[in-house]
Amino acid sequence: MHRVKTSYTVRYPKYILFLLVCMTLLAPLASLRAEGGEAKTEETAAPKDEKFNPKPMIMHHIADSHEFDVLDQFAVPLPCFLWSSATGVTTFLYHDGKEVNGYTCEHGGIERKDETFFLDLSITKNVFTMLLAAIIMIIVFTSVAKAYKTNKGKAPKGTQSVIEPLFVFIRDEVAKPGIGPKYEKYMPYIMTIFFFILTLNLLGLMPVFPGGANVTGNISFTCVLAFVAFLAINVSGTKHYWSHIFWMPGVAWPMKIFLAIIEVIGVFTKPVALMIRLFANMIAGHIIVLSLICLIFIFGKAGQSMAGSGLGAAVAVPFTLFISCIEVLVAFIQAFIFAMLTSVFIGMALEDHSEGHHTTD
Repeated sequence: MHRVKTSYTVRYPKYILFLLVCMTLLAPLASLRAEGGEAKTEETAAPKDEKFNPKPMIMHHIADSHEFDVLDQFAVPLPCFLWSSATGVTTFLYHDGKEVNGYTCEHGGIERKDETFFLDLSITKNVFTMLLAAIIMIIVFTSVAKAYKTNKGKAPKGTQSVIEPLFVFIRDEVAKPGIGPKYEKYMPYIMTIFFFILTLNLLGLMPVFPGGANVTGNISFTCVLAFVAFLAINVSGTKHYWSHIFWMPGVAWPMKIFLAIIEVIGVFTKPVALMIRLFANMIAGHIIVLSLICLIFIFGKAGQSMAGSGLGAAVAVPFTLFISCIEVLVAFIQAFIFAMLTSVFIGMALEDHSEGHHTTD
């Protein structure tokens, strides 16, 4: 295994801190809500004379919320920051059933009964998890960079021995082949999105606070990641990249127009593919796990049949454990795929078509 250059690792925490701050600030802006805040969710408890309906419970758990549900009777409230033209700025700790300054807290969301336009800039469950992931990464990478300074020339140990194989793998198998000779310039960005997505995926698999938030299964979050990738790809584009898009050389001019339209569409479909791929794969895993757990309540008729609940548990528990193990693998795979495709797209934008394909050592 090639050792990571000390100078690279020491300076990466600075870039990582900057990029993480940008991502955590942009992601909440992508999910601004107005006139009613969170979507309403139905009560999860079904009447005794009706069949258990798993849909409200599943949708409640995969959606963003202003509180963390720890137990049925206990929740961790999160700070709310709201603004409306009628009441100005309002701040409070979320509590279900609470009404503050015209805002009503219901089922993890916030709404106004007078239908006044308002902006919700609260620290929701997803935003809290993103900030937590950023803090974890800053602590980990700062400690690893410090270890490279103090243990220079020695074998890695502790956290350093865990991070280095991942770092070297992404550098040698993702950034170098995908981007090409100029890969070092984009290493901080590629490393940040890989470890940021991976950390969020793993936190989302934790069943209790401070984990459990479905951040990477939120379309607003993946939209922001895709938008940042869109900027990184197209800002990096060379003149050969743009000439290939708008006026493809060596092609008859009537076809140039047709191909230009196709290529321009491709500029936007690349980040859209990144957005949907991560969102769909991560939300599907959460839905499958929750659906398996719901079998206990379906077979047990929402608690009316103990024998049915036992049968449901006998089926649901082993399958849930199996899917959860698969989800750990998926957490790594999806972070890898997002970083790999982003590297390939950046490499395509940097490629000099007049000199042929780039080569890497």
